[in-house]
Amino acid sequence: MTQTRNLLGEFLKSRRERLQPADVGISGGYGRRRTPGLRREEVAEIANVSTTWYTWLEQGRDVTASREVMENIARALLLSPDEKLHVMRLSGFGDLPDWPEQVLPSPIEPGLQKIIDQLLYPAIIVNRRTEIIAWNRQAPRLLYDFLEDPAMGRNMTWSLFMNPYLRDRVLNWEEFAGYSAAILRSYYGQSKGDAWYEEFAQRLSEKSTEFSALWDRQDVKEKKAQPFLLNHPDFGALSFEINTFGHINGNEDFHCCVYTPMAGTGTEEKLAKCATT
Repeated sequence: MTQTRNLLGEFLKSRRERLQPADVGISGGYGRRRTPGLRREEVAEIANVSTTWYTWLEQGRDVTASREVMENIARALLLSPDEKLHVMRLSGFGDLPDWPEQVLPSPIEPGLQKIIDQLLYPAIIVNRRTEIIAWNRQAPRLLYDFLEDPAMGRNMTWSLFMNPYLRDRVLNWEEFAGYSAAILRSYYGQSKGDAWYEEFAQRLSEKSTEFSALWDRQDVKEKKAQPFLLNHPDFGALSFEINTFGHINGNEDFHCCVYTPMAGTGTEEKLAKCATT
């Protein structure tokens, strides 16, 4: 519970520091500014709460808030829908998945493997730690060969930042990297104290300054259709939209990602030729 309160406080602070007074209609007042962003008292005034109470909330203290108050704070900080969902979950007003503290990659049901094997498109099944636990033939062939590095190659987030092939070949790497870090940050907020996330983020931050900077931004996002543009060494430009299906067979830890060709890009035709070779 303490970690959840700390995560909430750190996130609120990060969103407050991004806002400028003009963003929320404030001009002048409160004296000279020495640091960027809104002041706590300004957020408190907009949200109609006391400055002391809001300060305690950012500090991770054990304070009680109603749903209405947290919604007021979300509006005061101009949170996006995904950010508001993140805050409400951390505040106890959203359903957190009943995940165990330790989740290890495990085999999936044979029926699920048969389903993704039938797909012409690359498909993988991933857990909330972004570890690949199942895939079809097209996935390592068309995305990247995650089988060559079993230690970290099967972790999608690690590979995105540390695999030179992906860094060089993913044409929308910066956009996709930001999205991926925000997804992992969101999972971290839902993890109920799973130490794996903090340890993983620290290790990757030590090796990748780009990941470190994105992680420190504390952006959060929910899964949604996402473009993935790849310059494949054998098939040239491939344009996918990643469509995600979650809660597989009642397991909230697993989700299936299908890399669907974007219409009008020639990717569909290239995949058809690839399937016959």
